Amino acid sequence: MAEDHPQDEPVVVRDNRRLDPETGEVRGAPAAGPAPAAPTVGGPNDGAAEADLDAAQGLAAQRLDELQRLNAEYANYRKRVERDRDVAKNTALAGVAESLLPVLDDVHLARQHGDLTGPFVAIADKLEATLTRFGLERYGEAGEPFDPAVHEALMHSHSDEYEVATCVQILQPGYRFAERVLRPARVAVADPQG
Repeated sequence: MAEDHPQDEPVVVRDNRRLDPETGEVRGAPAAGPAPAAPTVGGPNDGAAEADLDAAQGLAAQRLDELQRLNAEYANYRKRVERDRDVAKNTALAGVAESLLPVLDDVHLARQHGDLTGPFVAIADKLEATLTRFGLERYGEAGEPFDPAVHEALMHSHSDEYEVATCVQILQPGYRFAERVLRPARVAVADPQG
C-alpha cells in the first residue's frame, strides 16, 4: 500500500488566524515604519483611479439615499402602528363605556330622585370617577343651545324667552368618549316664537 506522506517528513501546522490568540494583535500588520508612499498624480493609472473613485462615490451616495428612504419608511411605519394601537385602545374603552351607559343612567336617575343612599353613593361615585378618568364625559345641561350633532330633540315647544333653539329640559344626558359621541343627549327644545 502506498503512502502519500513518507514517515520521515515532519507535519506542518499553519495558524492562519488573523488575530494572535496570545497578544490579541492583528497578524500580518505592517510594522511601524515609514508611511507608504502617496500615489503619484499624473501616472498612467490616474484616469482609472479617478473613475474608480467617482464610481465608489456614486455608489455611496446611492446607498445613503436608500438608507435614508428606508429610515423614513420605518419612522412612518412606527407612527402608523402607534396610531393604530391608540385607535384600537380607544375603541375598546368606548365599547366598555357604552355597555355601562344603562348603569350610569340608573345611577343618575337614583341620584336625581334621592334614592341613592348609604354605601351605594360611594360605589356610584367611584364608578363615575373611574370612567371619567378614562375619558367618558357626561354632557347636556338645561339652557344650552340646541346642537343636532350632539342633542336628540324628543319634544319641541315655542317660547318668546329664547332667540335660538335651546335645550329647556334634559330627559337623558348624553355621553362622549374622546370627542366621539356615544349617545346624544335627549332633550326638550324650545324654539323661538315666529
